[in-house]
Order: sequence, then C-alpha cells, then structure tokens
Amino acid sequence: MKKKSRTPQYKKSRPKLQAPVDEEPAALKNAPHTFVIRRGERCSSIARLSRDFRRMMEPFTASNLRERRINKVKDFVHLSGFFHVSHMCVFSLSSQTLSLKVIRMPKGPTLTFKVHQYTLAKDVISRARKQFVDEDFFQSPPLVILNNFSGEGQHLKLMASTFQNMFPPINLSKVKLSSMKRCVLLSYNPVSKLIDLRHYSVTVVPVNLNRGVKKLVTRKVPNLGRFEDIADFVEKGHLLSESEVDDEDAHVVLAQNLKMGNLAENQSSLRLHEIGPRITMRLMKIEDDLMTGEVLYHDYIEKDAIEVEAIRKKRAQQRRLKEQRKLKQEENLKKKEKDKQDHRAKTGSAQTKSSQITDHDKQLLKDAEEAVGELSDEDDREYFRKEIGDNPDEELFESAGSSNRKRPFIPKGANYSLKPKKPRLDKRKQFEEDDRLARQDSKRRKNEDIKGKGKFGKKGAKRDDFKGKSKYTGAGGKKGSKKPGGGGGKKSGGKKRK
Repeated sequence: MKKKSRTPQYKKSRPKLQAPVDEEPAALKNAPHTFVIRRGERCSSIARLSRDFRRMMEPFTASNLRERRINKVKDFVHLSGFFHVSHMCVFSLSSQTLSLKVIRMPKGPTLTFKVHQYTLAKDVISRARKQFVDEDFFQSPPLVILNNFSGEGQHLKLMASTFQNMFPPINLSKVKLSSMKRCVLLSYNPVSKLIDLRHYSVTVVPVNLNRGVKKLVTRKVPNLGRFEDIADFVEKGHLLSESEVDDEDAHVVLAQNLKMGNLAENQSSLRLHEIGPRITMRLMKIEDDLMTGEVLYHDYIEKDAIEVEAIRKKRAQQRRLKEQRKLKQEENLKKKEKDKQDHRAKTGSAQTKSSQITDHDKQLLKDAEEAVGELSDEDDREYFRKEIGDNPDEELFESAGSSNRKRPFIPKGANYSLKPKKPRLDKRKQFEEDDRLARQDSKRRKNEDIKGKGKFGKKGAKRDDFKGKSKYTGAGGKKGSKKPGGGGGKKSGGKKRK
C-alpha cells in the first residue's frame, strides 16, 4: 500500500459568494426599536427583570444584547443609528434605590423613574391558577393601554407620548385581530403619583355556547369514554361552572373571524392572563438632553425663574468652552501630523543620499577585488628566493596558504569603513578571585575571634564594642580596673567577689 505523502494538501481557492442581503421593509425600519440595559451594582434579580422587560418589548428589541462593565451609555448611543433604535431603557441600581430611565434617542428627553416595587415574570406566572403562556404571542408587538394620563401638567402629556411612541402605532384599516395577543397596561394614580405597569396576554372565547360544544369548538379533546354518543356529551354538558362565568362588560362583537369558534358579528369574551413583569414606579425628573440636559420637571425640587436662568447661562458657557477645546484639539492634531510628515521627508532624503553608491565607488571596489584575487602564495615564494637566494621553509607560508580569509581592501575615498568589533570582556576570573579573597578574609576574622579572650576573660567569647565598653573606667577607680592615664595601675588586693 502506498504511503500518503506528508505534504499539506492545499484547498483550491474558490470565489466566495456573498449571500444576498434583503432590505427590510419601510414599516419595520420606521417602527420604534429599543435597547434595554442595566447599570450600577450587579444583582441577579435586576438582571432577570431587565430580561423580562426585553421580552415584554419584543419583537422590536435586542433580546440577546450583550453588555459588559466596560461598556458606557455612549457606546449604545453610537450603535442606535445603525440599528434604528428610537428608545433606550436603563435600569440603574445603587446602594439605596433602583431607577428606570427612558431615553428618547439620540438627543432626549430623558425620563427618570424611581422603582418602588417590582415582581418578576416567573413569580407572577407561578402564582396564577392557570399558566397561559405561548411563544407565538411574542411574535407581534403588544397594545398600549393608558389610564388617567389626561390630568393637568406638561409632564403627564410627555409621559403619555413617550409610552405611546415606545410601541408601533396601529393602523385600524389594515390591522388583523389575530395579531393582537398581548397588551401593556399603564395606570397613573394622581393621589400617590405612582404608575402601575402590567403585562397581559389576551384570549378570545365565544359566548352563549354549551360547555360541551365550547370544548369541541376550542379544539380541546374531551373524554368521551363515559358516553355512548356525542349527543349525550352535548346534552349533559350544557351548564357552566362557576369559574367560567363571563363578565358582561368583557363581551365584544368581533369584526373579523378568529380561531376557536370566534366568528365575525358574534359576541365573544375577552380574557386577560397576566404574564409579568409587574413594576410600580414614580416619575422623579425630566431632562431636556441625553441624561445631562436642562431639568424640565422635578418631583420635589422647585426653582424660581432667576435660578433657572442662571443655570441656563452656565450650561451655555460650558457648551462654548467645550466647543473651543474641541477645535483646539483638532488644530493640535493637524499641526502634529504636519510636523511628523516634514520630519519624515527630511530624514528620508538624508537616508537616501547616504545609501546611494556612486559609479566611482563601484569602480574602486571592483579594482580592489581584482587586486586581491591576483595575489597568491607562489608569488611570495618567488620573491623570497630572489631576495634571500634560498628556498623558504614549508612552515613559513603554510598558514597563509591554508587560510581562506581575505582581508577586504577598502580604497581611499570610499564611503565604507570597517569598524572593529568590541572585545569581549570576560570578568569571570576577576569575580572568582574577589570571592576567594573575601572568603579568606572572613575565615581569618573568625579564627581571630575564637583565639582571643572575651569581655570577661572567657575563651570563645566574641568582642562586641556596640553593646558596651570593653574596660571599666571611672574617677574613683574600682576593683580590677585600670586607670586610663597612668602607665598601668596596680592590681587591687581585695577579696574576690563571689
């Protein structure tokens, strides 16, 4: 069997075909899109709340938006134009409060709400008696229902218009009732100034039908094992249970045919199933610009006209200073780039001049190579015979003949020079000698300390001049001491101390 070659098999380069990019229709482009992000301290429940809010805003939202700590709000603002984002909702958690900011892209206004209470979607669904959640409901945008936003005050009108513009509008002439499967309810309490946000799924059930017929119409397969005929099932199931009694206020007349037995021009009952999340919040302030503009409304801080005018002038001055600094930075960048190009042009011309080889230098190098190549050992031997009169020794020209090294001949006036290499400084021997002398010196000092006597005459004790004096000196003189000035005092004849 023939072995496979180890040479890599390169794939043939094929032209890459680009997939055709289908342009979105104008209705989808012009529909309001949203970004939902979170800032501040990290909390698992706040992350879950932001995901539930994204799910409520579907399908015109970035459901799988990835955010990191290094990302700033400006990064999402720069991307908003490319993705046709019209609103951005920011959940910001601090050590004291949780706030929700609704920003109109790209230049405001910014509405800041303080979140008093919230409930996650999973908790709302788990407490329901019947869990009614379908993935098909999130394929179409929800309806917006506003309650009690018609009071006095410009902030109420601004809130109402902001909430309405966050969701696509409804065209009554072209809308399909089958696409209305969810609704978002925003209710304002003028006394407590709280806003309750609720999210429901909408189902339609036919009215005035027998219980057995309703089960058949709604495509729920009944258990017919106890009946001999389908007629028995219809006749014995004509009574409704107490849990299925409908409210007359929820009865509507449909304009289009729907599934589950809901026909046009017939009455049907609307039922709402809460799917979460729940949010109770309060408006704190409204800013004119993107999170840093003039405060148009504040909940508990009021300022007179003079203070407002002073703040406005201060902001205008800061804006002018910012523009001036920006222009100055641009001028400095242009000047620096110009200086860099001039320096590059000067150094480039000098290098090209120095690297050019003239015709005169080429001719000199050629002559030097020819002159070196014509020399040989035979000419040197012949010259030795003529001058000395005897044949030279074999060892005399052996090293010169065996070596292949040729010294290059650099002619005078050429632009080349051979710089000698720096000699290698090997200081290992010097270092080893210093180490050896140091070891000998330390050994000698150690031997001297062992041989000498210590402070109190004991052998082996080391001298330590830093802990005390080696000799006792004093004016009165003590036993066993010597006077410093005389030629050695006499030894005292007293008794020894015990």
